[in-house]
Amino acid sequence: MAALLTVGLLVILALVVVLSTIKIVPQGREFTVERFGRYMRTLKPGINILTPFVETIGAKINMMEQVLDVPRQEVITKDNVTVQVDAIVFIQVMDAASAAYRVTNLDYAITQLSMTNLRTVVGNMELDEVLSQRDQINSRLLAVIDEATSPWGVKVARIEIKDLLPPPDISNAMARQMKAERERRAVITEADGEKQAAIARAEGAKQAAILEAEGRREAAFRDAEARERSASAEAEATRMVSEAISTGDVNAINYFIAQRYVDAFAKLAESPQQKTVIVPAEMSAMIGSLAGVSELVNGARGGAREG
Repeated sequence: MAALLTVGLLVILALVVVLSTIKIVPQGREFTVERFGRYMRTLKPGINILTPFVETIGAKINMMEQVLDVPRQEVITKDNVTVQVDAIVFIQVMDAASAAYRVTNLDYAITQLSMTNLRTVVGNMELDEVLSQRDQINSRLLAVIDEATSPWGVKVARIEIKDLLPPPDISNAMARQMKAERERRAVITEADGEKQAAIARAEGAKQAAILEAEGRREAAFRDAEARERSASAEAEATRMVSEAISTGDVNAINYFIAQRYVDAFAKLAESPQQKTVIVPAEMSAMIGSLAGVSELVNGARGGAREG
């Protein structure tokens, strides 16, 4: 009976020794190993063997990227305006031993460091700069905090400002200013549109006037050319009649007079105020002239046949 009890105790002791010797580290974590309270090495993910009764697990460090929330706080800007600011910080432990033994409560330390530097950076800027230059604030905070946390074995990946809340009166003033600016831009845009429309109308009127003037010039040129040709034809007809008279041809004179007589009578008949056309009493004179014209035409035909 005593022998069985002894064997059972030995088995239990062996199991305890085995369980305390074999350590399984999950992926994304690293464990530090201490020997009599002193750091010895870091266990990587997987199965690891410890020295029984000598080595123990010290700290279990999360090696994955983590997000820390920086609480909202009131910050006074350079132009003495109080704004409420909060942020988030993305960190990743690169050295488990430094993160475990160089700082106490790593998350709290980084949070407090972010808050103090956030007050420093925002306090050196005016309100307009704070509201419009978030990227610059993020970059400055990232450079400062990453350098400060480097001895702790931590890499700060990025910092983002979540909210920037100015006082209500400042927000209302900014809203009114934005509305006034938009109305000003609308007025400018409308005025510019009217200006462009006026320019377009003036340009159109200018082109129309130019085209109209060119049309009048062309018409005047055509009228002058027509009058010139009519005068030339008239002069040629007069010259021919004069030559006929000089040769003693009376028919040419009769033709010339009859043509003028017929033209005058036609204009008299076409007058819009003329309701009644009175035929001249001496129609024989016009008939005689027409007879002379007939003789002139016959003479012209006879000369053409002889030729």
